[in-house]
Amino acid sequence: MATTLHLQDLYIYPIKSLGGIRVQEATVEARGLRYDRRWLIVNERNQFMTQRQTAEMALLQVAPAHNGFLVTHRTRPDLLPLFVPFDATPERSLFVTIWDDFVFAWRGEVAADQWLSEALGCTCRLVHMSDMAMRPVDPALNSADAVVSFADAYPFLLIGQGSLDELNSRLAYPVPMNQFRPNLVFSGGSAHAEDAWHEFQIGELRFKAVEACGRCVVTTIDQISGRKNPETLRTLASYRTLGGKVMFGQNVTGPGYGQLQIGDALTVVSYK
Repeated sequence: MATTLHLQDLYIYPIKSLGGIRVQEATVEARGLRYDRRWLIVNERNQFMTQRQTAEMALLQVAPAHNGFLVTHRTRPDLLPLFVPFDATPERSLFVTIWDDFVFAWRGEVAADQWLSEALGCTCRLVHMSDMAMRPVDPALNSADAVVSFADAYPFLLIGQGSLDELNSRLAYPVPMNQFRPNLVFSGGSAHAEDAWHEFQIGELRFKAVEACGRCVVTTIDQISGRKNPETLRTLASYRTLGGKVMFGQNVTGPGYGQLQIGDALTVVSYK
């Protein structure tokens, strides 16, 4: 009997590298899930910032609010919550650098820049990806002209719960899924079953697993305390290294439109 697969969790990360939000349902758009990584924090040189260099970003949590999100600092009650709207007002624009991409963006409010600079202890700015910005997925692996938000490289990241369970069986101290920052988590199937998938369907929507996701130091950062435990990545490397990279989860492109909700059935359509 075939194993039944279901969508177990859906996550969005409204501001790249800050806390995520588990949602019951989500709208799929061309760049990924609606509101996912449409905001980005950049430094004074307009280069993107993440937990890779600034682990303290894990202490900034994001929660849904009316017409936007509220950002709070876990250990700084003196900082009143920061409201961030769904979209930026198209009044001030600039270009920002994320990896090798030069991307057009709208500036956020000055008050947001000041709040984040105080919270992170460095000069930084909040910017928003305009619908006019076209940031393509790697053309060499992108036959469908997919575009992406401020996510690292792809619109979606998929991980099976079985894959995390396998990792945790090898760790002295189990880690939660939020250290791997997926959008789509499924239940059922064996550990790393997703590695073999090519096309799969969630509900009525068709997705494509393009390539395995190479993992970095962010996977070692506790998303509550901001502290690092290198054992997570070290253990993964002991059995998940390929081509010099530590692989965990699949980078995915999607249909560009539709709806997902927790509990949707997942069906593998084809294999690599």
